[in-house]
Amino acid sequence: MKPLVEVLGLRYRYPDGTEALRGIDFRLHAGESVALLGANGSGKSTFALHLNGLLQGEGSVRVCGIEVTRATLAAVRRKVGLVFQDSETQLFMPTVLEDVAFGLLNQGMAPGKACERAQLELDRVGMRFAQTRAPHHLSAGEKKRVALAGILALEPDVLVLDEPTTFLDPPGQRALAELLRNLPHAKIMITHDIPFARATCSRAVFFHEGCLVAEGTVEEVATRFGWDFSAR
Repeated sequence: MKPLVEVLGLRYRYPDGTEALRGIDFRLHAGESVALLGANGSGKSTFALHLNGLLQGEGSVRVCGIEVTRATLAAVRRKVGLVFQDSETQLFMPTVLEDVAFGLLNQGMAPGKACERAQLELDRVGMRFAQTRAPHHLSAGEKKRVALAGILALEPDVLVLDEPTTFLDPPGQRALAELLRNLPHAKIMITHDIPFARATCSRAVFFHEGCLVAEGTVEEVATRFGWDFSAR
């Protein structure tokens, strides 16, 4: 079976000369959930931004068989859904329903159909009750669910979540973990939260100074690098 994401020899240097990625090889298969572990500045987020062409370095990045190039960005971005660390960067419409429907309308879907799809995704994340509320009135966990609903509405094949437990209390973390486990999508999660990674991911990789230096189960990788299982 061909991987949904295949990255070979990926290198990237920022304009200031910082070498952020130094030859990354990575594969993600259908239905798989992989945690990206490593210290801040190790290259995790830089790597993730290459998956839908927000950054473009040297090497090969393929998503669902599509080579990520300037010419294929629209097609690639329909395949990869990014959920950012701060959900407020993705929530900007007057109501929750309008936020979730925004991407669909932007793609040209008829308003009635977009509204129906948005409501279905709000049902899936348990947020239909809030559809008429303003996003900024929601809790951190509720904002995360609404942001996720907006991405799910676009029907991506791959979900990329950057520090998904940021700002969430323990009940919110547990609820999000359960929600993600029940989604069939292939997932990449950038996180420092080892308990959350163990609860949601079948595999982990470890970034160090722009290199992917280890992979295995979450427990194997975290233990190898001395990360405390009880720490975030």
